[in-house]
This record gives sequence, structure tokens and C-alpha cells, in this order.
Amino acid sequence: QVQLVESGGGLVQPGGSLRLSCRASTSMFRNYGMSWHRQAPGKQRELVASIGSRGTTNYSNSVKGRFTVSRDNAKNTVFLQMNSLKPEDTAIYYCKAQFARTYWGQGTQVTVSS
Repeated sequence: QVQLVESGGGLVQPGGSLRLSCRASTSMFRNYGMSWHRQAPGKQRELVASIGSRGTTNYSNSVKGRFTVSRDNAKNTVFLQMNSLKPEDTAIYYCKAQFARTYWGQGTQVTVSS
């Protein structure tokens, strides 16, 4: 069983930045594909960004150019740097790990509001 613990969420003004972290409890972290998803109230959960075990990244069109996903295999951690935040980025952000099985974190709230 892999546990994922997200941190770094909070309240930020439009145009501001936040950095989310997700630490995994596995020594096999480097083998996992990692991704960030978000779910706004009344909406379905959506993929925000992903990073493969070899470092290949992908982004949704809504965050491309503003968000950056990265990973530190030595720290079993994946990051999501979010810049130029907009009110529509407000959501609960979830970390997902996928290798032989899929694991989800508990989520961290991001609120973008003035």
C-alpha cells in the first residue's frame, strides 16, 4: 500500500503562486507515473498535469504555460508549481501515483480569491 500526502494548498490572490507537494511512501517511487488532478465544486475531477517515470510531462490546456510539474526521486516527491493563478483554478487538488496499482492522496484545497 502506497500512501500519498499532499501539502502546500491555501488561499492566494489572483495572479499569485503556490507550490504543491506530494510525498509517496514507497521506495519504488521512481517507477511510478505521477499526476495532479483537481475537482471544483459541482464538477468532475480533471487531470491537470502528469509526469512519467522518465520525466515526460503533459498538461491540460487550461494550465499550460502557468503550471509546472516536476519530481524529485531522491525525496519520493512530486511537485506542482502554480503561477498566475486564476479564480477558476480553485479546487481540491489530488495527487495520483500509478504503477502496478493506482493510489490517490487525500487532496489539498487551493482557493484563488481576492
